[in-house]
Amino acid sequence: MLPFVAACWGSHYNPLEEPMSSIQPISPTKAEIDEESRRVRRLRIVVNLSLSLIAQGNLPYSEAQELAASARRLAEVLFPGKGEVYDLLYRPKFRQLINEVYRLQ
Repeated sequence: MLPFVAACWGSHYNPLEEPMSSIQPISPTKAEIDEESRRVRRLRIVVNLSLSLIAQGNLPYSEAQELAASARRLAEVLFPGKGEVYDLLYRPKFRQLINEVYRLQ
């Protein structure tokens, strides 16, 4: 234990024993919630349109791949640092659809 902490709290102080109820989470404002909702809606529309275009089967394979990659890039722009979440939610859908349409294994 740090000497200063021991002098202030005694030798029995343990910050891990602080009650969680004393920690107040920061609530987002309505404007922040609305903005995030708009970004989520925009990404969902782009993903659904991309999946629909690929499902029609009129695109060359390379364009279907580029459409999927473009949707991921948009997700990174809208939600910086959350690419792994996109990979968990949407990449399997794109992969499955492209495999079905282009008869890949």
